[in-house]
Amino acid sequence: MSQALHPMLNIAIKAARTAGAIINRASLDLDLLKINTKGPNDFVSEVDQAAEQAIIETLLTAYPGHGILAEESGRSHGAKDSDYVWIIDPLDGTTNFLHGFPVYAVSIALAFRGQVQQAVVYDPTRNDLFYASKGRGAFLNDKRLRASKRTRLSDALIGTGFPFRKGDNFKRYVQMFEEVMQHCAGLRRPGAAALDLCYVAAGYYDGFFETGLNPWDIAAGSLIITEAGGLIGNFTGEADYLYQREVVAGNPKVYAQLVQILAPYTRAIKADEPAAAAAPAALMPEQALAATAAPATAEPAKKKGPVRIRKADATRDDDAPL
Repeated sequence: MSQALHPMLNIAIKAARTAGAIINRASLDLDLLKINTKGPNDFVSEVDQAAEQAIIETLLTAYPGHGILAEESGRSHGAKDSDYVWIIDPLDGTTNFLHGFPVYAVSIALAFRGQVQQAVVYDPTRNDLFYASKGRGAFLNDKRLRASKRTRLSDALIGTGFPFRKGDNFKRYVQMFEEVMQHCAGLRRPGAAALDLCYVAAGYYDGFFETGLNPWDIAAGSLIITEAGGLIGNFTGEADYLYQREVVAGNPKVYAQLVQILAPYTRAIKADEPAAAAAPAALMPEQALAATAAPATAEPAKKKGPVRIRKADATRDDDAPL
């Protein structure tokens, strides 16, 4: 690395490369893996668990007072009351990995009081390391990343992800897919959201949207996007997206056009909604997730007028805590 990296980012990179080595070794003998299911079409392998264990061990050895929010083990490791929380997806794209389809990644982010400060997404099949520190830019290996400069959605290549879990609202997604597809140059679905977000930062995609994602899918990629000059938010263009299970991202021009299309499909919970429906600021991360987990079956809301766009790093009092 040609630049001096933040010490916490260096530890995250070390953890991501350690996990990547485990994943690469396992990819040579996929038939020998033990695979379990967390639900229909939702797989977890011993590789996910081994990679996550290696990441957590590396992080907590360096920072024993930090908290952990990980895909497989939740918050069972680390400090429970720390301002610093590592958000970890040890293998984003498990289904791709299990089929030998080389699109998957390790995603590690560090949040301080709910704001992502450090981010790493490592693609072990290509040895591509995406990383960012807040306020210091985003990089792929040693190359500075910039979001694309396309201004028209009709010229844009858009990434997305399909709903695949039981209870996901497929009809709602198909309506969104159809509307976006008619307005853009092409849609792609490789199957690893952490990499999709990095591809927006790198300018490979001009925009991205998906529903049903968890914080560990998007935390690292969100900082990489904003540090590359892109925007990320929920479907109404607000910065409250980490726990809302809906996300849209892109360069500023394409982002604004995607928000106009996707706003009627939002299921984001607002802070001023009734307590039964909202995710109050006092909730732990897993409780905030549970508050937004129930599938919505209602028809899309009527289209609204112009939507106010906010940058993802703007401070919001109603952001769910980590």
